[in-house]
Amino acid sequence: MKKNTNRDLINGTSFHGQVIEATVADLRVVLGEPDYEQNDGSDKSNFDWSGVTSDGQVFTVYDWKEYRRLPEHEVIEWHIGGHSMLATINAKLELEQILTQHINEKKHEQLY
Repeated sequence: MKKNTNRDLINGTSFHGQVIEATVADLRVVLGEPDYEQNDGSDKSNFDWSGVTSDGQVFTVYDWKEYRRLPEHEVIEWHIGGHSMLATINAKLELEQILTQHINEKKHEQLY
């Protein structure tokens, strides 16, 4: 998985029912800084990231209709967008694996 550097590639992506649960802080670690950030609750989305799966499928991750400022460490549900359901399923699987690894490393660091 890597950061998408071509914003034109996300044109036509949409939600296909796939979501993940994570914090803003965790997504910053695994996806980098958001492509869009206006964390004031005034729009349908406060944060938006885009990436590319290991097999080259473009995806987006965004909060949807929270309509409030999101704390960095609150776990919320994030939508995954893509050009197809398969793309969003693959992105979800990769994101879950990376997030689980990150969370486990965080827990390990807290023990020591």
